[in-house]
Amino acid sequence: MTKRIIFMGTPLFALPILKSLYQNGFTIPVVYTKPAQRSNRGQKINKSPIQKLSETLELNFRTPKNLKENNAEYEIFKNIQADLAIVVAYGQMIPKNFLNLTKKGFINIHASILPAWRGAAPIQRSIMNLDNETGISIMKINEELDTGPVCNIYKIKLDQTLNAQEVSEKLSYLAADKILNEVNNILNGKSKFIDQDHSKASYAKKISKNEGLIDFNEEANKILGKINGLYPSPGAFFNFKGKRYKILRAEIGDGLGEAGEVLTDKLEIACSKKKSIKVIEIQKEGKKKQKIKEFMIGSQIKKGSILSNV
Repeated sequence: MTKRIIFMGTPLFALPILKSLYQNGFTIPVVYTKPAQRSNRGQKINKSPIQKLSETLELNFRTPKNLKENNAEYEIFKNIQADLAIVVAYGQMIPKNFLNLTKKGFINIHASILPAWRGAAPIQRSIMNLDNETGISIMKINEELDTGPVCNIYKIKLDQTLNAQEVSEKLSYLAADKILNEVNNILNGKSKFIDQDHSKASYAKKISKNEGLIDFNEEANKILGKINGLYPSPGAFFNFKGKRYKILRAEIGDGLGEAGEVLTDKLEIACSKKKSIKVIEIQKEGKKKQKIKEFMIGSQIKKGSILSNV
């Protein structure tokens, strides 16, 4: 008898994983994703990437605002009689009473090496923390956030050339490949789930916009970690003469000067510990992103300027 898998996910990160399951013949009776959101001006309805893919693949999908104390959705979920539920950045906690509604439980694909970086922003926090590696963890869901036992972890190396968008893509495609064998093992009772060492847990709290403000008194590698970790959103930025400038790409240099001092006409900015940040790509508030050579033509930010609002 064909095994039935419920998929629950919302953002781009979940897209390759759903596509992989579908293309490899797994039966997906329903997909759960967060409801479509109106744009700020209320003119456009923004469907989640998973909803759009479900429509393209003609998969049945559901978009409840919440599952908690939702008796109608509970009955619908129960009547599906699924073998397994796979959760990938769904964006809602799964209530306890749902967790027994599939024969093999719920598994989550989490974008960190658990127990490190449990929570909402594991990729961003790992990059900002200057970790040497990250990965995906295949775990069982229990009542508490990202605390369930893990059956496998797959790792990738991190370096200062990778931003959060690039790392997310790498991990997503890695998960799309590895999930096929993992699901078969789980359904066939071959997987071994091992409890996490909770004493080593760290938490990746949700990113706030004000975290993007750059303090050039920090070390250059920490600033670069912020630039990479917060790309593309909300972004790392500095203010100059009442305007916000988002640094999209940069590299570390050896320039010396007062913290925040613009050292060259190519926007190299002094930081602490005798290092600097060389800006490669930048975006002025309300403008398109630009390579630094194009940006500096006519820019008010000149060599000798001090970016002191830190």
